[in-house]
Amino acid sequence: MNAPATLEQSARTAREVFGWDDLLPGQAEAIDAVVGGRDTLVVFPTGAGKSAVYQIAGCELGGTTLVISPLLALQRDQIDSIDAAPDAPAAVALNSRTSASARKAAWAAIEGDDAVYAFLAPEQLANAEVFERLARSDVRLVVVDEAHCVSAWGHDFRPDYARIGDAVEALGHPPVLALTATASAPVRDDIVASLGMRDPHLEVRGMDRPEIHMAVRRHEHDADKRRAVLADVQDADGPALLYVATRKGTELYADELGELGLRASAYHGAMAQKRRDEVHSAWSAGELDVVVATSAFGMGVDKSDVRLVVHADVTESLDAYAQEIGRAARDGQPARAILHYRAEDFSLRSFFAGGHTKRADIAGVWDVLRRSRKPLRTKDVAERSGRPARVIGRVLNQLVASGLAVSGAEGVSVKKVSAGDAVAAVRERDEAEERIRASRIEIMRGFAETTHCRRRALLEYFGVESPASCGSCDRCDHGVVAPVQATHANDDGGIRIDSTVQHAEFGTGTVMGIEDDRLTVFFPEHGYKVLARAAFENGILELGEAA
Repeated sequence: MNAPATLEQSARTAREVFGWDDLLPGQAEAIDAVVGGRDTLVVFPTGAGKSAVYQIAGCELGGTTLVISPLLALQRDQIDSIDAAPDAPAAVALNSRTSASARKAAWAAIEGDDAVYAFLAPEQLANAEVFERLARSDVRLVVVDEAHCVSAWGHDFRPDYARIGDAVEALGHPPVLALTATASAPVRDDIVASLGMRDPHLEVRGMDRPEIHMAVRRHEHDADKRRAVLADVQDADGPALLYVATRKGTELYADELGELGLRASAYHGAMAQKRRDEVHSAWSAGELDVVVATSAFGMGVDKSDVRLVVHADVTESLDAYAQEIGRAARDGQPARAILHYRAEDFSLRSFFAGGHTKRADIAGVWDVLRRSRKPLRTKDVAERSGRPARVIGRVLNQLVASGLAVSGAEGVSVKKVSAGDAVAAVRERDEAEERIRASRIEIMRGFAETTHCRRRALLEYFGVESPASCGSCDRCDHGVVAPVQATHANDDGGIRIDSTVQHAEFGTGTVMGIEDDRLTVFFPEHGYKVLARAAFENGILELGEAA
């Protein structure tokens, strides 16, 4: 089928099957790639219609569309959306909350002849019975929602996502559609590599959100910062989100805002699932003025009229910050994003972000794998070692990433090397990840303290060239944006955002930001580095791939 016919068919499916008048920018191109059998990575902001891509593509491809999604609430919302469509295929879930009768019906649909969307959490791929039945089914599309969770360099890496690439291969590599709202160029590359995507089509749209005004406020004392945060939330002209770094902080801020007369609720990962569901429902129904949350509140949040996002603490990366402020203004109307910080907050964030895998945990997991005559899953290793599944998952991922273990559909098996070598390899990976984490925090510090346009700083981080001034941030408002030469986006040497460079010490890197006298470059093993442009002149830095 030629491209125009495919696009016409997609538009007709949108109208007749789902009841949508039109496709949004980028959707048709992504659908066309997927239906054509091509792996596709979609980076659209929240509310830009990522789900529509797999819904239409799955409908046109037929068979089973396998949707791997991390949150049960998010799965439920998407299933409800499909069920509400005029003539969409069936949507079913395979997760820990699925009743026996619903599970039986779900398998009947998956193993039947009609098109079906099957939702499951990534950990379900470790269930041998589930995976074997899927492998015997007619899976024609694998969708990875919140795909930044795949990337070890991403801001929300989840070990359960690490096995998806192997699962895709075991299923015969049907087309893979990876969806995320935010991913810098290095994270995009890591998603592609981790999922084993082949010559993927990349569709990046809408990273610029001019309707969200960005401001940053620095404080010397915590008490001053706290008062300013409360005042900003009180001043909101619509629903507000307040992000804080700790669970205790959510409770304290929610109590204070309640005393000020606002309908406020805390939300964090340690809350009972029932309570989290209640907060989510109340927020969606407009029964709360503000939700005070850790980063646990985010994926699956579907509310279009958020007018304010306040951060009482710095995030661990610009990826996380962009995703969280992107929950504002989904209706296209003006909204505000305000970040509060003290200089020492960055050191605190670095402290909490650090941490090595314990040598005893590495050696213990290695010993269990070495003694086994067959591949083992995380659950098996947990039972035999007595260690938490999360610790084991991290060690297994590091062993596989280091090339000392092999992950397959049956589990993980190890190569014949010593326990000492295994410990050294995992610790080396730990150190590389710590360098990445530390550099991301430094980039976040640079964003907070920049003298340039904030929108430009944010967009360049994601590889998007932008004007020197946006007119919709505190720097531009106050006329204090530092001058930027027009040649920065494309200077005489051909340096551009996303250019590949070679550094004498750090190896191959990707240009993420360009300023008067410096470049920000991401190096996979060393993180983000700010380098003087003079490095080109003295031979330390060169443009292009390694020879």
